[in-house]
Amino acid sequence: MDTYDIGTKNLTMEQQPIQVIGGGLAGTEAAWQIAQAGVPVILHEMRPKRFSPAHHTEHLAELVCSNSFGAMASDRAAGLLHEELRQLGSIVISKADEHAVPAGGALAVDRGQFGQDLTQTLASHPLIEFRRGEVSAIPEGIVVLATGPLTSPDLAEDLRRFTGMEYLSFFDAASPIIVGESINRDVAFMASRYDKGEAAYLNCPMNKEQYLRFREELCIAEQTELKGFERETAKFFEACLPIEELAQRGEDTMRYGPLKPVGLSDTRTGERPYAVVQLRQEDKAGQLWNMVGFQTNLRWGEQKRIFQLIPSLEKAEFVRLGVMHRNTFVNAPQLMHPTLQFKERPTLLAAGQLIGTEGYTAAAAGGCLAGINAARLALGKEALVLPPTTMMGALLEFISSASPKHFQPMPPNFGIFPELGAKIKSKQERYGRYRDRSLTDLANWKVNHN
Repeated sequence: MDTYDIGTKNLTMEQQPIQVIGGGLAGTEAAWQIAQAGVPVILHEMRPKRFSPAHHTEHLAELVCSNSFGAMASDRAAGLLHEELRQLGSIVISKADEHAVPAGGALAVDRGQFGQDLTQTLASHPLIEFRRGEVSAIPEGIVVLATGPLTSPDLAEDLRRFTGMEYLSFFDAASPIIVGESINRDVAFMASRYDKGEAAYLNCPMNKEQYLRFREELCIAEQTELKGFERETAKFFEACLPIEELAQRGEDTMRYGPLKPVGLSDTRTGERPYAVVQLRQEDKAGQLWNMVGFQTNLRWGEQKRIFQLIPSLEKAEFVRLGVMHRNTFVNAPQLMHPTLQFKERPTLLAAGQLIGTEGYTAAAAGGCLAGINAARLALGKEALVLPPTTMMGALLEFISSASPKHFQPMPPNFGIFPELGAKIKSKQERYGRYRDRSLTDLANWKVNHN
């Protein structure tokens, strides 16, 4: 195994480049922000020397689950976060925009092109040095930990010793991906919910009989057996439940979740199906399609058998079946400031799912602030806190101030925002006001901290 300890160099902090550990979305963004501030940075990524259970390529910012960054509209939580990151010069969102594929109202990317471009862009930056190999211990100097939910065991153990507490954990999963040519287009139809945006989803309609049989098979299907430690510590994240878990929660649970037919009608008949399985385009050419909301812990043989019961997927060819893996995160409210600095060591920062933010865009947002603040520390400046009226600021304020006893990962959402001065009943109008306040406050913040 290729491991090395980079914390033993006898250099002063001023002479050391900043160390960023992890080449996911958070680490990629952090390294870019540091280098753009004129500070040298070493970006460590263990792939391809060692792969996590969920990764398959050596590219930076590999998207291991969905290829979607969430809703594009700026009056939606994810879309507002996109806009804030654009204001801050995010490389991740810039490349996502560049490699976007049709996905209705969502920002989805061709994940292959997206990862390759980010890797090449950072590799060509004169202030960024790549090091491939596993880091076994937290380095000295200014460090950004962005190792994600699948932190390698040695580094995780060193972090556990540093924090003096055990990790919290939950389970996450990747949905299957299907070859487009194997989908029966005589049954599936193209449409977006409520005809909103481009008709970019393939919809596989079910009648009641088909739906009930599908649910019955999910409820009795064989699942991958979890290891003893995993069974004892696992908690499913409610926003990313396995499809079989939803099936077991009630007859109509899936129909109020990922198989919701509301707002969708078969364009050929004008009728609304009893349930709908949606497929989202995975690449620009439309050769691959992701099963939306089909995170699963089923055995691979069971996945093929049961998912081929879905009308239009009878002969589906799977390029990737669903996989489940354990995610870990630290108790950020007990350990961290909203600057993303550890309370016990201000020169150590962290970002991404490791600190309990949930989702691709939130990982990039944390990496953005961690990178900005790491560079400021190297330049002898104070670390910054984002306005809590911005989505980035509200999210990072939440993860640093929530109840440590009940802390769970948090995705971007308007529920964590400070209230507006006046009560606004219309959700659309209220979210629009949140957006306007956020973007205004972020623009003023940038002017005051340049």
